[in-house]
Amino acid sequence: MDALSDVLKTVQLQGAVYLNAEFTAPWCIRGELGLQSVRGRLAGADHVAFFHFLTEGACKVRHVDSGEVREAAAGDLILFPQEGRHLMGTDLQLAPMEREASVEPLPGAAPEMFQMCHGGGGAPTRFICGYLALSRSAFRPLLEALPAMICVHMGDGPAAAMMRELFRAGVRESLARGPGASSTLAKVADLLFVEALRRYMEQLPPGGKGWLAAARDPQVGRALALLHNAPSRAWTVDELAREVALSRSSLADRFTSLVGEPPMQYLTRWRLALAAQMLRGGREPVARIAEKCAYESEAAFSRAFKREFGVPPASWRRLEPGENS
Repeated sequence: MDALSDVLKTVQLQGAVYLNAEFTAPWCIRGELGLQSVRGRLAGADHVAFFHFLTEGACKVRHVDSGEVREAAAGDLILFPQEGRHLMGTDLQLAPMEREASVEPLPGAAPEMFQMCHGGGGAPTRFICGYLALSRSAFRPLLEALPAMICVHMGDGPAAAMMRELFRAGVRESLARGPGASSTLAKVADLLFVEALRRYMEQLPPGGKGWLAAARDPQVGRALALLHNAPSRAWTVDELAREVALSRSSLADRFTSLVGEPPMQYLTRWRLALAAQMLRGGREPVARIAEKCAYESEAAFSRAFKREFGVPPASWRRLEPGENS
């Protein structure tokens, strides 16, 4: 398994909320609008990412912090891995709507499906919004590598057709209110999220740095995959270098240059991320989790965990998601 697949497998999107949105020209809104309306329906999430898939019309998107502006049209997917501030609209010079956009349940629809409406009554821009609940602790290696805003064009090929069908499936499932709807919606969101990241990685220029560039690198990507697939193994840099057919120094230098930290330091953080997941997801004793994460004693594990997350394992388990992430 490759490193990206392994991280995404561990992320395990925990829920999804879909909104049908229709804004009519001229319009401008803050990107956070509508978020609070759905946050309560993603109970237990410590992080929410979201996306907009344009099905009709066009708009501009500006990330407030970076100032980056992108133009999006039908068939584009705009992904915000973090809850950053951004503006969307046909005219970004307009004063953005300050109150929260009207978000109402669709007549006869499941609780996961809403309709958001706003605008001046002109040409419409229609899109489907998706709010994705995930674990920030497990997602950290990838989350830290992603930009604040990703815009990918889905095109007209088989993958684009699959994406459009997934969106339609999400809408149908939301409307059907059948057994297992929440699980199905999360899986649909999972597939959409993975496809967006794959397309973004394909667009990255050669010679870049960061976790995504490392995952694409033949040797470092293989090293990442090995660490992710067997985190409890007593890895050394020498052993890892042999597995990827590099010298010890070459792997250490290349890994550190791309990822931003040495292989063993990265492995420690990944083990602790997995431990954080296990603590939140079950009742297994801390000592057993420490053993699974290759720590020789519970005390050593607790010290390392507190350095990474700010609280000891037992306290982390008691915290509500989002209180310390």
